[in-house]
Amino acid sequence: MGVQFKDYYETLGVDRNATPDEIRKAYRKLARKFHPDLNPNNKEAEARFKEINEAHEVLSHPENRKKYDALGANWRAGQPFEPPPGYKEAYGPGGFRSYTWTTGDGEEVEFGGTGFSDFFETFFGRGFRQAGRGAEGPFHQAGTAYRSQRGQDIEGDLMITIEEAFRGGKKTISLRNTNPRTRQTRTETYEVKIPAGVTPGTRVRLGGRGEPGAGQGPAGDLYLRIHIAPDPDFRLEEEGLIFDLDLSPWEAVLGADVTIPVFGRSLKIKIPPGSQNGQKMRIRGQGFPVKSNTQGDLFIVLHIEVPSNLSANERAKWEELKTVSKFNPRQR
Repeated sequence: MGVQFKDYYETLGVDRNATPDEIRKAYRKLARKFHPDLNPNNKEAEARFKEINEAHEVLSHPENRKKYDALGANWRAGQPFEPPPGYKEAYGPGGFRSYTWTTGDGEEVEFGGTGFSDFFETFFGRGFRQAGRGAEGPFHQAGTAYRSQRGQDIEGDLMITIEEAFRGGKKTISLRNTNPRTRQTRTETYEVKIPAGVTPGTRVRLGGRGEPGAGQGPAGDLYLRIHIAPDPDFRLEEEGLIFDLDLSPWEAVLGADVTIPVFGRSLKIKIPPGSQNGQKMRIRGQGFPVKSNTQGDLFIVLHIEVPSNLSANERAKWEELKTVSKFNPRQR
């Protein structure tokens, strides 16, 4: 198969029995450290960021994690890998991948829609799909005469960042075509227009980029189904755009003024005193673009983080607080 095993637990630095919350925290810490915005023109950090996102894409989804764990725990990262017997029959493909398909005239076409590794694409991919329109083959025969027929539509997947989905714009994709007889390869590059506020599952159409038509028939279309890459701070859910905000215990207790970055702009928010872990705040009109050129709402989810490495002076202050505070979380 020619792929190298990826140890996703090692990539995130977590145990194989890590809880979903431990995986989330490990991912956010590493993704922030290696985020391309904080490491401009750093190819090593960019590659690390992709590895972290790939590991998170598998381990944060229960079904993907189950499939991955079924591969076994005795593999080391970088080892040549073959799936165990019956793996594909039992678990099948899923997720998304870069794709290879064969057109009606036998030409092989490759498209990379995720930027993830061959290992990921092999075990979590599903390939391009025929969309069910157009000719069944290169020609359609009626009696003894050939007639023109429209080419087959093709569906694939395209991963974009949540900021690209928020802002919209253009994204360049490449299709690599290989002639089956000469094995010569040519690369075609297209610009895909991403509408602002696009959501996961939306299909973006590239007219005439599907399979070629038969005879004088027109080519089919290429449809790209949008997927949004994980982000260390933002999530897009049915209710709207979610920002995960980490707070210190004293910020939660005393309240605080906090500035958060929202895709190129700064947003100041006031944390009320006595805020609780997991509490959700709603900021109207500051979220994801919605139809009719309006902004949805932004939801801030508060995560109270407890310091783990204390200096002697800090520990003394906490000990003092323990003696003077009457708060007892176990009393109702």
